[in-house]
Amino acid sequence: MKKLLSALLVCLLAFCLCTCAGQEEKPENIDDEKTVYEIGICNFVDDASLNQIYENIVIRLQELGDTYNVKFVISYDNPNADANVMAQIITNFIVDKVDLMVGIATPVAMNMQAATEDNQIPVIFAAVSDPLGAGLVESMGAPGANISGTSDYLDTAAMMDLITALNPDIKKVGLLYDVSQDSSTAAIASVKLLLKEKGIEVVEKTGTNVDEIKLAVQSLISEKVEAVFTPSDNTVMTAELSIYEDLLAAGIPHFAGADSFALNGAFLGYGVDYTNLGKQTADMIYEVLVEGKDPATLPVRTFDNGIATINNEAIKALGLDLSDLQAKFEPYCTKIQTIDTAESFN
Repeated sequence: MKKLLSALLVCLLAFCLCTCAGQEEKPENIDDEKTVYEIGICNFVDDASLNQIYENIVIRLQELGDTYNVKFVISYDNPNADANVMAQIITNFIVDKVDLMVGIATPVAMNMQAATEDNQIPVIFAAVSDPLGAGLVESMGAPGANISGTSDYLDTAAMMDLITALNPDIKKVGLLYDVSQDSSTAAIASVKLLLKEKGIEVVEKTGTNVDEIKLAVQSLISEKVEAVFTPSDNTVMTAELSIYEDLLAAGIPHFAGADSFALNGAFLGYGVDYTNLGKQTADMIYEVLVEGKDPATLPVRTFDNGIATINNEAIKALGLDLSDLQAKFEPYCTKIQTIDTAESFN
């Protein structure tokens, strides 16, 4: 009996030693129960709206990972609108064999689409104003390939209503945008038709970088436009902090297609909630990677326009009254809020 007990004790000791040895050899920070997904995120340019989207994608993915016991490892990069750098970033994602790519803004989404035709890595885009017009999807309800995402389509008719609500007798409106930005094309075409129907003269000025946008603004001022409209154009967004003071000094309100413009000094930013758009983009990433949904049949998500963000400095500089503005704009907005000028959201 003693021999049997001794043998059992020896076996138990050996088992414990093996177990402890196994625990010591296990790499740190690895949870065997979690499935790990590699995600490559490319943001087109460093601006407040696009950064806000990225930040909320990360926050939401962390929440989803904690809730459903999965891990999302994110590789992030930003080419600052340089096409060659963007192509290299996407190539690096492919070489690293990421499980999914995220393209923030139309140019990135289009480049990712072209780069994944053969390898079929899933792509989720964010803040693409016109997915159909850009040729990214066959339809909004059924994209048809390895790509889907979220759209920040802008209600241009409502934007024009806001401009005429502020100044019912307006005669001349300036259009400021980057002609090379696919995200601006459809919105500008729509606005030109709307202004023509109202008998309002249009003055178009474009630029492809900050310096050119600054020159374009000086031309609009010299031509005495009474308001300026910009869609959700990333080039103008990047330049906003450099142009808003000149427009305000000239008494010209700048209406634009995102709250980040108002953050950076424009009179009014109008459009979707980019915080929510970022979170919804993360939900789509989760649905594709974890739930196994096919981007080809995953509808593009759109959002209600209607949030008007008005810059406090602009209100004062233009000699306007907030209560009066709220009364004028309320019929065209789901929400009206104010913001102080800053470089980025808190």
